[in-house]
Amino acid sequence: MDNAAIEELFESLGPVSIRRMFGGKGIYHDGAICALEVSGEILLKADAETAPHFRAAGSRQWAYEGKSGKPVLMPYWSIPDEALDDPDLMTKWVRLAAEAGMRGAKPRKGSA
Repeated sequence: MDNAAIEELFESLGPVSIRRMFGGKGIYHDGAICALEVSGEILLKADAETAPHFRAAGSRQWAYEGKSGKPVLMPYWSIPDEALDDPDLMTKWVRLAAEAGMRGAKPRKGSA
C-alpha cells in the first residue's frame, strides 16, 4: 500500500507519519505508533482496553512464528470488515488504534 493511500485511510486523525520498519511500515500519530502495514495489509494497534472490541468485531490478531515454532501474538489487529467500506466506522477504529498507541507510548525524555 502506498503512503498516499495510508494517509487517506487515517485522514480522520489528522496528519500521520509513515516509517519503514521490518519489511513493512509503521504508522504514527502524534509520535505514537498506531498501526502497521505488513504485506499490503493495515493492522491497527490495540491494547488490553481495546483488543476485546477488535475480537468482537471479528478482527484477526497478527502473529508471527517465533524461534520455538510457536506463534507470537502481537498487539495489532486487522481492520474489521464492515469498516473497510464505511468511513464513519473506519474513523472509530483508527481512533481506537491511536488511543491505544498513546497509552502504550513511552514518555519522552524531559516530560513529566
